Amino acid sequence: MRLRSHAVTWWHHGWAWLAGPLLVGLAAAGLALASDHIGRFNHALWAGRPFVPFLLMPAAFALLSWLCRTVFPGAQGSGIPQTIAAMEGPLPLQPHPLLSLRIMFGKILLTLGGLAAGASIGREGPTVQIGASIMHAFHGRGPLMSDGQRRMLILAGGAAGIAGAFNTPLAGIMFAIEELSSRHVFNGNSSTMITVVLSGLVSLALLGNYTYFGSTAETLDWRLGIGAVLLCGVIGGLSGGLFSRLLIGFGTLLPKRAAAFVTGRPHAWAAICGFGIATIGLFTDGIVFGTGYDPTRMTLQNVSALPWHFGIAKFAATWLSAASGIAGGFFAPSLAVGAGLGDNLSALLPGLAPHSAIILLMMAAYLAGVTRAPLTSFLIMMEMTDSHPMLLPLMATALIAAGAAKIVSPTPLYHVLASRFLRAGAGEEPKGDVERGH
Repeated sequence: MRLRSHAVTWWHHGWAWLAGPLLVGLAAAGLALASDHIGRFNHALWAGRPFVPFLLMPAAFALLSWLCRTVFPGAQGSGIPQTIAAMEGPLPLQPHPLLSLRIMFGKILLTLGGLAAGASIGREGPTVQIGASIMHAFHGRGPLMSDGQRRMLILAGGAAGIAGAFNTPLAGIMFAIEELSSRHVFNGNSSTMITVVLSGLVSLALLGNYTYFGSTAETLDWRLGIGAVLLCGVIGGLSGGLFSRLLIGFGTLLPKRAAAFVTGRPHAWAAICGFGIATIGLFTDGIVFGTGYDPTRMTLQNVSALPWHFGIAKFAATWLSAASGIAGGFFAPSLAVGAGLGDNLSALLPGLAPHSAIILLMMAAYLAGVTRAPLTSFLIMMEMTDSHPMLLPLMATALIAAGAAKIVSPTPLYHVLASRFLRAGAGEEPKGDVERGH
């Protein structure tokens, strides 16, 4: 009888750490493949039809906003703040409204819907919430009953999500340490590692051993490149911090009547955001729609791939997408903004450093400025581009950028948004915020 009890306990415990990672890997790979197909569909839909977005995008944004608030509440925004809130908040054993299988399905559908509509969003943040929801579903089953085990499941699922989204296992582990467990001691046991490794193996089996933006053999001589590191770190960090500040302080920046409109009529506001993105798309030939993956990859390989206005236009389109309240992350769009700004800097100062090196540094800097997670940012860049010779310059640039961003936006974006979800869960009213969480 005792042997049977031990076997059942082992089965329940092992099931979570074997089946869970496989499901996370399948979800991450499936969302990646679906996003690629949706991106091509969107491009074909808008090609040669510059005024079609004006008809479709406002309606699509309004519908997505309605679905987020009524059918899948908790699925709005990137999903990383929800995951952090679930990590930090004391929760009962029943499924938390921010992490559930219902939220997982909703997040997948709404993210793909946003990409189909042309929103400037990414799938990476949503994959974090999807992975955390899958692993969290095992809590309360068998021996996985304690609050510490709940946090461990969420941590492992979120880390596996970011690793599967970018095919960056090291960045996934660092993301768990730097973001998800920033207020808790990280227990680097085998459970988190197993989850990342197994989900990564599923992703590799389905998608192949790829690097997100291809490979680059670019290097940067420290003796000649210190100026590029400093300049990219400061400019990228301040720009990323500005994005965070504008998103965090959105409610306080608007006149009272406009803020009341956004709060009272969120679906109409989402439609206005869609119309704004359609307008930007009209003047940029639609290059701002979607994740920004193709323009970013092109500029890493070709000096003259991007128009001069891409970085600024992508910044605006990404902010409107995030402020609209629909589902979708801003990891990939942030990297695209960084690539655009790096292309501008390289054109203004062609002798500063090689073009690809400037692009890589600015991408890491802008992402670190937005997320205030410098270690995750430089590891993501290094693994996504196979640019291991750029390790130290990327690390230094990301650290400088995080410091520069703190001047503009003192509190990290994800943690501000997570606190809004925690306040909403506690029944508190938002304090000057237009949205409880983006």
